[in-house]
Amino acid sequence: MLLLFTKIVIHYRYPTNNMRWRDRSESTRVHLAVEGSVGGTTLGLHMSADIIDEGGRVLWIGLDMPNPERFPQLFSHLSPVASSRFHAMMIAGALDKAVNTIISAANTLPSVKLVVLDDWCDKSGKIPKSQLELMSKLGKSIDSNIRLLLISKGTIDASGAREGNIFARSEQHFVDDGYEVWTLCRHQDGNRRNLTYSGETYTLKIVESGLEIID
Repeated sequence: MLLLFTKIVIHYRYPTNNMRWRDRSESTRVHLAVEGSVGGTTLGLHMSADIIDEGGRVLWIGLDMPNPERFPQLFSHLSPVASSRFHAMMIAGALDKAVNTIISAANTLPSVKLVVLDDWCDKSGKIPKSQLELMSKLGKSIDSNIRLLLISKGTIDASGAREGNIFARSEQHFVDDGYEVWTLCRHQDGNRRNLTYSGETYTLKIVESGLEIID
């Protein structure tokens, strides 16, 4: 198992957008279920940039590195010193070894405020019990003040018994484990997105700097 750390140099400029979406949830354990190609990674990077802007450190873990063109856009308002608190790790190998490495890094590095696992499971089908158990272990092994954001593809309800466009796979498992479940899907206007959590749905627009909230 190999973790590759990278730093990305960006140019600094001040943000000017007052419509920027701000996460107001108080939950530190979040499972985000997304529809395909709607901006789940963008949302995670957007939250990362806000955490870093507030002085925190972020650990980002995924099968691939963040898009080298999109990343500088989302982090353009951060100085090079601030952006160095974003640690991107590409995982190769067994998930259990990766989780152990994440736990060690999260509990050792100073000022870690957010850990993001992007696309940590297969894009469809039932999530294996072994992977669910690893997410349970991760959630219980890092400091409760560190937010943990898991991003994975959601599913639809073919029976039509539930209202909504997308649902989290293994939703009850995560709820029982203390996670707040979020969903991100396309709005009826294809250029917008619906983000649902804490019983509320927010309409968002993807822009160069991240996500804007639509009144």
